[in-house]
Amino acid sequence: MSKAAKGAGAPRDIAVNRKARHDYHLEETFEAGLVLLGWEVKSLRAGKCNLAESYVMLKDGEAWLFGCRIEPLSTASTHISPEPLRNRKLLLQRRQLSQIFAGVQRDGYTCVPVSMYWDRGRAKLEIALAKGKQNFDKRATEKERDWKRQKQRLMRGR
Repeated sequence: MSKAAKGAGAPRDIAVNRKARHDYHLEETFEAGLVLLGWEVKSLRAGKCNLAESYVMLKDGEAWLFGCRIEPLSTASTHISPEPLRNRKLLLQRRQLSQIFAGVQRDGYTCVPVSMYWDRGRAKLEIALAKGKQNFDKRATEKERDWKRQKQRLMRGR
């Protein structure tokens, strides 16, 4: 299959943080670039990334990704010592950074990574300003999802 048939310009997911949608109400999303090393890019191409326990920290006017695990490939070079949990700098515009800083200053808001994907050969991270869900919110979301599934089954049965 050629690149044109696959949709060369379409973004492809590397990793998705499903826990973020379960634990938070996602308000506003931003697209951020990442500062990566060569071995990390190779590992991302192999799909060896986990965003489950990661979070975004804002300090000194910059955004940093903490807790993102990128597993090194077994064929990694011998002259480097890869760190899977290294802190990675996020590349955002000043305007976006100021929006995120203002959002985090509000009560109960945090910045969480939602997904990592390829966009025109570059790894991008989708981050969101989010407000934590209470347990009853999580249960309500789950009930709503179950009702939608049941409704689809009923519609197919006719």
